[in-house]
Amino acid sequence: MNPKDLRRLVYYSRNRVAGAPAAMDETIRSILAASRANNARIDVTGALMFNAGCFAQVLEGPEDAVETTFERIQQDERHGEVSLLAFEAVETRLFTDWSMAYVGASQADAARYGDVAGESGFDLSRMTGDRLCAVLHSLALKEEAAEA
Repeated sequence: MNPKDLRRLVYYSRNRVAGAPAAMDETIRSILAASRANNARIDVTGALMFNAGCFAQVLEGPEDAVETTFERIQQDERHGEVSLLAFEAVETRLFTDWSMAYVGASQADAARYGDVAGESGFDLSRMTGDRLCAVLHSLALKEEAAEA
């Protein structure tokens, strides 16, 4: 891939899936499984966070693949009020080892990103793309270290 084609996209959306916690867990697992399989096939990496009824995600990869993935997300009825925070050319990936890292599932994660919620009231519309990307990258690294 030509390095000039590498793009990073950051967005958030409102969760449109209703249900009991167990059903929500199953929905998130389904999204992750599909994302990981699709992203590995098209050379897209990134991270997903789900909490307080919102999704926040970073996608990195070839421009066409990132755009196609984001278009699919915008059409997905599980996402509402999809808001693009950043779409920019980058020289390197931040999420090199994750077809789709998932942060936010554990109680430890909730404690880790409590500051994010405190800063923004978990109003992701108040965050910049760079800030949200940095938060997801930090959480993914901590998650990886905790698993090691």
